[in-house]
Amino acid sequence: MTVTESPVTITVGDVEVSAAYGRPHKPFATLVVAHGAGAGMEHPFLSGFTRALNHDGVATLRFNFPYREAGRKFPDRPPAAIAAWRAALDAALRQGDSHGDKGPVWAAGKSFGGRMASMAVAEGMPAKGLVYLGYPLHPPGKPDKLRDEHLYGLTLPMLFLQGTRDTFATPELLEGVASRIGQSAVLEWVDGGDHSFAVAGRKRSAEEIGASLASPVARFMRTHS
Repeated sequence: MTVTESPVTITVGDVEVSAAYGRPHKPFATLVVAHGAGAGMEHPFLSGFTRALNHDGVATLRFNFPYREAGRKFPDRPPAAIAAWRAALDAALRQGDSHGDKGPVWAAGKSFGGRMASMAVAEGMPAKGLVYLGYPLHPPGKPDKLRDEHLYGLTLPMLFLQGTRDTFATPELLEGVASRIGQSAVLEWVDGGDHSFAVAGRKRSAEEIGASLASPVARFMRTHS
């Protein structure tokens, strides 16, 4: 089954950002996907991830944050990033409506994109669930600077996919966070994976690495949709 992505333009305030929508036949859910701080939606990791999800029955919408669309390197501040997330989720809902589809819409993101998704949900964005592809719990080497406070008020299903060598999340700290969130949070480790899920001694392209994460994500979404 080949799914062709369609270009989509999303209006965020007074700017427009690019997006790509992929829709298999009769998807059981939609996943909106945001990129990390250092790469845009066109990165092979994300395209490999979303295309593999399309083959597993999930419609996807990946999008750029305004800073990336404008060619800037420094990520948007949370208010601007949250506004972009709200606009992207609304765009995904409109895509579903145009196909007569009322299925659940989830939010996911690589690192920064996932953290901004969780902040948007904490401020009322109506996602069915959250998927974190490498949650940036703290800056590398600074485990005392946790980015977790807003997570404890969230009750929707959350999947944390994390590499065991990820310097942005000390394993013991992330396990503690997931435990404090409660049963709605599931933590799944990628053995030997770094922040980009690359495993030492195992040669894979970024596209292949992204695609390898689709199966556990789709499985979690099916269980909780």
